[in-house]
Amino acid sequence: MAKTTVRFVCQDCGTWHAKWGGKCEGCGAWNRLVEEQVERKRSSSRPSSVEFVGIVGESATEPRKITQISEFDRVCGGGIVPGSVLLVGGDPGIGKSTLLLQVVAALARHVPCAYISGEEAVAQVRLRAQRLGVEGGSHLHLASATKVADILNALDELGNIELVVIDSIQTMAIEAIESAPGTVSQVRACAHELITAAKKRNMVVVLVGHVTKEGVLAGPRVLEHMVDTVLYFEGERNYHYRILRSVKNRYGATDEIGVFEMTDRGLSEVPNPSALFLNDHNQDVSGSAIFAGMEGTRPILTEIQALVAPTYLASPRRTAVGWDAGRLSMILAVLESRCGLVFGNKDVYLNVAGGLKITEPAADLAVAAALISALLNVPIPAQSVFFGEVGLAGEVRAVSQAENRLKEAAKLGFVRAYCALPTQQKGVPGKEGMESLHVMKYLIELLDFLPKVPHTKAKSIAF
Repeated sequence: MAKTTVRFVCQDCGTWHAKWGGKCEGCGAWNRLVEEQVERKRSSSRPSSVEFVGIVGESATEPRKITQISEFDRVCGGGIVPGSVLLVGGDPGIGKSTLLLQVVAALARHVPCAYISGEEAVAQVRLRAQRLGVEGGSHLHLASATKVADILNALDELGNIELVVIDSIQTMAIEAIESAPGTVSQVRACAHELITAAKKRNMVVVLVGHVTKEGVLAGPRVLEHMVDTVLYFEGERNYHYRILRSVKNRYGATDEIGVFEMTDRGLSEVPNPSALFLNDHNQDVSGSAIFAGMEGTRPILTEIQALVAPTYLASPRRTAVGWDAGRLSMILAVLESRCGLVFGNKDVYLNVAGGLKITEPAADLAVAAALISALLNVPIPAQSVFFGEVGLAGEVRAVSQAENRLKEAAKLGFVRAYCALPTQQKGVPGKEGMESLHVMKYLIELLDFLPKVPHTKAKSIAF
């Protein structure tokens, strides 16, 4: 007979403990341990049915499924791989259900698909579909259920379902587990059953996941390891656009993004996201620099704004929105030590226009240019873009995919670029449509390119 034991599982990280405690030893969270009963079954002595094969051989591969929503297909790596499992997370009300309803309706025009909601009734899903103006025809099947066993039996009766959306995994439950839906044991067990069904039946399963107040996916961390692709749907409520970001993808790039705009008819694709993040100025403004960045395989131009103001506090403020505050302090230290500029008696504010978050080190040069322009109150020459990593010695290092950055900037009407030259490349790289290309080795050279700015005496640079 199976022996029943009791253990306490953290609802944040999934770590289990033999006895209850106020603090989880795995993640340090307080009052997150929940009692769960586990049945231990005796191991059987059956012979193994595992069959080993060589790594070299022929395997039947099916083409990716194209949903005709290009931004979604881009993030997935060029389409959805049959038999894969996707996990989509995001803040409440950000548009996860809206996006997936549009995706499943678009794919259902060609292949049978199913949308299963554990949070809404069928009538509510139909009402939302009418508002969005989506139609899946006879190939789109709707259901409202929370029992995983019933869902799998219903899918068997339907036949060749090629894509299933589960909205959401926190509402699913398995009757054999006594804990409530949304707990670690239920989420892990339900995900395991659905993943097994996806691999066995070669169908795509898309799971919607809730997020915590810290912005991470709720439930056990092992859930992200179990699935093939993890997508985050993010955006600010004050802006109309949404960003679908890939943070894990076994079949594509892990830093790809797709940009959508929220309208009264649902989410519409944004083929040229650079236009969203660039502001048109009627006149030259100091403290503004354009950064030519990369998000996966897509070049995106964003505006970086800086403001330097006198301070009346003992400790000057250093505020960054959309960028790492620690890296801002590093750039300020390099500007003071290597370029002779003084920011110690100034408040510094840095903002990435449009609410975009930048993590790429290539933005260092654009941030430095915006800070210098704001400090000296001198506008940067119009139609200029910047990209390059700044080192502690004041050197400007080259970054990858410079050609793609320059092509995107030239396509949007920019005529000059400031960047670094790769060490392994001889000569000057192609301008890629630019009228002038300023190749920099040290950050202090940036002062020479700004108009009406005398060269500041800087400290010697020793290597």
